[in-house]
Order: sequence, then C-alpha cells, then structure tokens
Amino acid sequence: MRFSVGIAAIVAVLLALMGSVFVVREGQTAMVLNLGRVDRTDIGPGLHFKWPLVETARVFDRRLQVLEAEPERYLTSERKDVSVDFFAVGMIEDARAFYRATGGDESVAIARLAPIIKDSLRNEINARTLQQVVSGNRSAIVDQQLEAINRGAATMGVRIIDLRIKRIELPTDSQVIQDVYRRMRAQRQQVASRLRAEGAEQAQTVRSQADREQAVIIAEAEADAQRLRGEGDATATRIYAQAANKDPGFYAFQRSLEAYRKSFDDGQSVIVLDRDDPFLQYLTDDH
Repeated sequence: MRFSVGIAAIVAVLLALMGSVFVVREGQTAMVLNLGRVDRTDIGPGLHFKWPLVETARVFDRRLQVLEAEPERYLTSERKDVSVDFFAVGMIEDARAFYRATGGDESVAIARLAPIIKDSLRNEINARTLQQVVSGNRSAIVDQQLEAINRGAATMGVRIIDLRIKRIELPTDSQVIQDVYRRMRAQRQQVASRLRAEGAEQAQTVRSQADREQAVIIAEAEADAQRLRGEGDATATRIYAQAANKDPGFYAFQRSLEAYRKSFDDGQSVIVLDRDDPFLQYLTDDH
C-alpha cells in the first residue's frame, strides 16, 4: 500500500513539474496568465517556471512574418481602376497588447491589419494619376503611409517593418486597358508617321542630290562633246584646206563627186538644170 502511494506521489510530482515548466526558444517571447489575467510579459528565451493549474504560458513568435493580402482595386485621381497586389512584413512588438487585441490569434491580427494597410494605400493611389501609379516610384507610395499604418498596428502590439507592392495591374474588366491600348497604338502610329516623314524627306534629298549630279555630269559631257566636235571640225577643215592647197582641181573634182552622190543617193531624185550649168561640168567635160 505504501509502495502504491509512493508511486502516485512521484507521478503527481512529475506531472506538477511538467506543468510548471515551459521553454521559450530563440526568436520567441512569452507571457504568463494567472487565472486568465496577464501576470508576466516579455519573457525571453530560456527555461521558465509557472504555477501549475493556476498559471498558463502563451508563447509568441517575434520573428519577422510576411502578411499576405488579396489584391485590392483602387481608383486613381483620374477615376481609373487599378488592381494592387501587396504584402507586408511585420513582427509582434508588444505581446500584452497583441494578446488583448487578438486573443493571441495571428489570423485575427492579419484580418484587422489588412483594412488599415489597404486604406492607407488607397489614400496615396487616389491622389496619383494612372501613369504615376504604374510607372512611378513605388517606394514613395509606401514610405509616406508606413508611419500611419504603424499607428494603427500599434494598437494590436504589431509593428510593420516594410510594405511592398508586388504588382500593379489594370483589371481585365476595366475600360482602362482599352484606353491604354488605344494610347499605345496612337503613340506607335505617331512614331511610324514621323519615321515615314523623315524617310521621305531623306529620299527626296537623295533624289535631288542625284538629279543635280546627273545634270552636272550631262552638262560636263555635252561640253566635252562640243569641244571634241569643234576640235574635229577644225582638224577636218585644216586637212581639207591643206588638200585644196596641194591640188585645187582635184579637190574641186572630189567635192563635185560628193555632191553628185548626195543628190542621187536615194536613186529616185530628178534634177532639172541647163546644159551649161556649172554643176554638170564634170559630167559633160571630156577632160
């Protein structure tokens, strides 16, 4: 009987020890509740003790956590829709405030933080144009609202370290996409028209330059031809003169033969002349 009582006592002591010890790991913080009331908070890593059955330990992760959220649709200052996908990086800073605000449930904290972050982003996006939102500096949108977001997060014992915009898209059911496509087509058409105009201008310049060069080449060739013809005529005249000076009679006879040949070249010419006409002197003269 005494042996059984001893075993029961030992088991009771072990259970009491197990219920009175809890471990806080690195990167965690803990708090102790005494009959549901917060008794001790900000308990660091290590082995800690509590009263069994009376006190309860709650351990929280103080490492950085990524808070995902569903993409949200906003309106720009031009009343155009954009879909913004973002995430936040935060941590539990005050375990007491976190427990009182959320009951220690992280999903509750995320559900309460999401509207705060979305409303802060809405303030920035509503004040910007579509071009500023899509192609502007995203860090500027976040930095101006991070302080306001942390004021709301502080009521839950949470601090947001960073907020990042992953993607900004135009909703597929929005008229904005069609407007953007039309604007892009108009811009491309303007660029194409400008390039075509520049090409036509350059082509006209090349053609004008070629026409000028052609005119210059033809004029120079004509001038050379005139000069060569003149030189040839002068040479021929000189040769004829030299030949005439050596034998004037033969030269006259040669000239008359050329005249006869040209006059009757087609074989059908008829010339009516007097018998004494000088043109016929070599046809009637026996000498």
